[in-house]
Amino acid sequence: MCDACPQVGLIEVKISCPNVHSGGKNFGSDPHSAAAVTRAVKAVTHKPVFVKLSPNVTDITEIARACADAGCDGLTLINTLLGMRIDLKSKHPVLSNRTGGLSGPAVFPVALRMVWDVYEAVKLPLIGVGGVSSAEDAAEMMLAGATAVEVGAANLRDPWACQKIVENLPAVAERLGVSALRELTGAAHG
Repeated sequence: MCDACPQVGLIEVKISCPNVHSGGKNFGSDPHSAAAVTRAVKAVTHKPVFVKLSPNVTDITEIARACADAGCDGLTLINTLLGMRIDLKSKHPVLSNRTGGLSGPAVFPVALRMVWDVYEAVKLPLIGVGGVSSAEDAAEMMLAGATAVEVGAANLRDPWACQKIVENLPAVAERLGVSALRELTGAAHG
């Protein structure tokens, strides 16, 4: 299917979904399940496969290594953090599922740390995502080890967020003394 679509450059597999065969435990919290999903997707496509990791784990590098060993072409870090709110009037959770995904600027430091850790654990391209809302955030993700950066929640606040980030990146790169953005990837590890 996707192999026949030239406009699809890669497949991103979000593994934080519940695995009903394992009592609802999400695929991304168990290295064996994460590897099994990675192998299953790799078996049916010739496109590059990037696995999107959940931050809701004890050691994200363990999951990253399992996906890398199973043949993924890259990793995306991170999906949303689990969060919840309680309605003070009703004294019940605001969301009917009780918990939901926390995203936006609040998760940026967590995402940044996880990109850093995974960059040191595996030698694969990384896409950094989680709270990126400025060109400076994108540069910081790259310094931590991201090859590319995704922008999510910022687009909900400002539909032009991505355009602004892209337009401001050259000035940030110039301030950082680099002539090509790829020079930023992993530079903080030096």
